Formats: sequence, C-alpha cells, structure tokens
Amino acid sequence: MFRPATLTALALVLVACGGPGKDKGTEATADGQGPTVLTTRNGQGTDSVVPASAPATPLPTADPSLVELYKRLHAAPELSFEEANTSAILATELQGLGFEVTTGLGQDWVVDKSMKDNGRVVDGVGGYGVVGVFRNGNGPTVLIRTDMDALPVPEQTDFPFASKVEATTWTGVESNVMHACGHDVHMTTWVGTARDLIANKKKWKGTLVMIAQPAEEIGLGAEAMLADGLFTRFPKPDYNIALHVSAGAPAGTVEYSTGFALANVDSVDVVVKGVGGHGAYPHTTKDPILVASNIVVALQSLVSRNTDPQDSAVVTVGSFKAGAKHNIIPDEATLLITVRSYDDKTRQMLLDGIKRIAKGEAEAFGAPEPEVTVESDYTPATYNDPDTTARTMKAVGKAIGATNVKEVKPVMGGEDFSQYGRTAEKIPSVIFWLGAVNPGKYTESKNGGASLPSLHSSGFAPDYDPTIATGVEAMSAAAIELFKD
Repeated sequence: MFRPATLTALALVLVACGGPGKDKGTEATADGQGPTVLTTRNGQGTDSVVPASAPATPLPTADPSLVELYKRLHAAPELSFEEANTSAILATELQGLGFEVTTGLGQDWVVDKSMKDNGRVVDGVGGYGVVGVFRNGNGPTVLIRTDMDALPVPEQTDFPFASKVEATTWTGVESNVMHACGHDVHMTTWVGTARDLIANKKKWKGTLVMIAQPAEEIGLGAEAMLADGLFTRFPKPDYNIALHVSAGAPAGTVEYSTGFALANVDSVDVVVKGVGGHGAYPHTTKDPILVASNIVVALQSLVSRNTDPQDSAVVTVGSFKAGAKHNIIPDEATLLITVRSYDDKTRQMLLDGIKRIAKGEAEAFGAPEPEVTVESDYTPATYNDPDTTARTMKAVGKAIGATNVKEVKPVMGGEDFSQYGRTAEKIPSVIFWLGAVNPGKYTESKNGGASLPSLHSSGFAPDYDPTIATGVEAMSAAAIELFKD
C-alpha cells in the first residue's frame, strides 16, 4: 500500500474541515509544543497549521475497494461461531488471488463443544475457520491471522453504515451485534495484505498461510482451528503474526510490546453457601452475604501480599449476586471473578489462593464450604518472541516511519492468538497494535478534551481509512522481513 503523492491537497481539505485527515507530517518546534507547517514526504510544505503531537509522516489512504469492503463487513457483523457470510467473503477474496483455500475448519469441534456446554446447537453455529495457502518457492512459512467475530453490543456510532443487525449468540441469548473490537478493520487489513503480498511476490520466497479465525471474542476460535489440524493438515508456520487495533493510539501509528503482550484470562465462579432466614433474626442464620463480602476484601491480598511486586496480577470481582428482598437473608451468594496474569506460576498461585480464601472465610464464620469453579476454557498469555518482534518492528518502522512505531507496556487484556505460539512447536509469534483513533480527536483527548471510546464500546468508531492503509503497509513489511530467512 503506497501513500499517494496527491496527499498534500487532500490533507489541506481535511485539515480545513476538521475531518479525520489530521496529518502525520509535522515537525515539532524548538520547544516541541508549537504548531508547525505540514510537510509531505516530497518536502512540499503548506501553510496549514497542525498540532505537533500529530503522527510524524503524512496519513496514508486505503485502496477504495478496501474501504468499501470495510463498510460491508462493518454493516453486517456476525457473532462468535456464526461467521458464515463473513468467512465466505474472505475465502472468496483468497481464491481470487490464487490461494489454495479450505473452509469450515473447526466444524466438528464447535458442534461437540456446543452440545457439551449448552446442550444444543443454535441455528447457524459452526466452525467457520478459513485457511489459504500460497506457495511461492523455497523459503519460510509465515502465517498471518485475522479474527472475524463481532460482539453482542448495540451500535451507537454516527457511521451511515452502522450495524442494525440482531442475532442470537451461540449460547442462545438474543442481542444487537456490532464490530466494537475492530475485527472488521483486521479483516480488511488482512485482505489488503494478501493482495499486496501477491502483487509483490517477486520480493519474497516461501509459503504464505492466511487464516481467518472465528470466535476470538470468546477465546475459543484458535483452539477450534488447532484441534482441526491447522498445524498438521496445512504447512506448519515458522512464524505467526497478527495485529489488533488500538483505541488509544492515533491512526498512522503502530505500537508493540516485547515479551508478554497480553495476559492469561481466567474466569472463576464462587458460590458462597449459607443458612437463610429472617433479616430481623440474623443470629439464627449463616449470612452468605457477610461471608462473601469478607471474601471480596480478602481476595485483594492476593495481589498486594501474595504476588511478587515485580509481577503483574489482577483479581476483580465483577459480579456479586445475592438475595431478593430487604428483610430476607438468602441461602447463598455468588461471586463472578476475572483473574489476569502473565506468568503461569502467578496464574496458578492466584487460582489456588481464591479457593483457599473462599474456604477459609467460610470456615471462620461457621458457614458451609463454598463451591469454587475455575472455568476450564481460559485464554493464555500472549508472548511476543523478542527476536521476531525486533525484526518485524524495524521493518515496519522503515515502511511507515520509525517515529510512528513505539514500544509500549503490555496490557491485561486477553487474545487467543496466543494459542498459536503455545503448541508443542513453540512457533515464534508477534501481535502488534494498530493505531485507530482520529489524530485530531487523539490530540484533543490528551489535552483535556472528550475521552476516547474504548474497545468493546458501543461508540467505538475507528478512523478506518488511514488505519487500514497503515495496517496493510505494516503487515506486508513484517511478512516480507520474515520471508528473508
């Protein structure tokens, strides 16, 4: 994806209109804070004033066909394990480029999982994994992943192509549906990267494996594809790469972490048992609300007193449910807990600690032993191989400008892209963040203006054109670098 020479005139119009084209091409004044003259890559200046905090090179624009594809995907989101139409669109794109394409990866696994967990298979639920293989001579095998699923969120953006879709989740819950996590950007960038790499196949040698993964939002899609032979039926990768939009970085930029990038994500349910009764006679009861409240407080010691200060951990009680009336002490209370960590030993310490604390607090109050359930499905921590990260991010810096690539701290979110690097093959993997915020809005938010909508927000509306263009440039550069082995 090339940044057009006509960008100067376009940038002038967008800056004048206050639109999404706040420009990347600025240089800071002596004190680093004043306005500057807009400068394009060919050095031709304008008299437009833009903030010095804008990205450092001109914002690119995406191929119009990619923009139309993005709008199409955004307007027609599909929930996890229901990506029938979405996967068909992506498979067709790969077929048109000459890939060997396989669809329906994960079907048996998904059906079995749905029957086991939900007792039924909702209409339309299945395995919709897509694998495309393009052989281009002798060389490494590079896998590039996109995710496809949307979220059960009602859209509240101003996009004229906003989603109005309603659907039923694979567990049977009816909801509005929205691409509130940017997977529509991921897919569009993935298609653009495939086109770019095939158009420039003289620049690389090896085997390109493009995969479109279902059900990332529920952390099961990667597992389904691996279980259906992703690394045995198809060429085994030497490298895995992926990207994810960032709701906290300006369009035109890339951010990354070295080593751990995203966290282990566990869900724990604690059912606290008690002996219910009248609220006026608490001495005749074993109050599960009191026991559960003390469990909530004691759980905080797992991070503050049991976790090595050099490590990271989160234990959050996201739901506390008990009782139905003012004057009734219930028989039980339920806590729903999310647990985040990077290191696997820390993870196990936290899970064991929750069980120990729940049991100990109940015993202290003379209450029955609680039921503690750790969900067997969890998202493991995502680890960016340091050497591979350094190589790819250097290549990305050359493609989009080194000042637009920044190392950042890891986050406590989860991503099942991690699964591809945690098999027995231990394939080096990298996932990076793609800035998706209008640069003008980003600058305003940093200067005390409106806060930015986060991922999973009903108002998340990426600055899609330059974001897609930058994503294609970045991912193509990263892939070509890895093909050099």
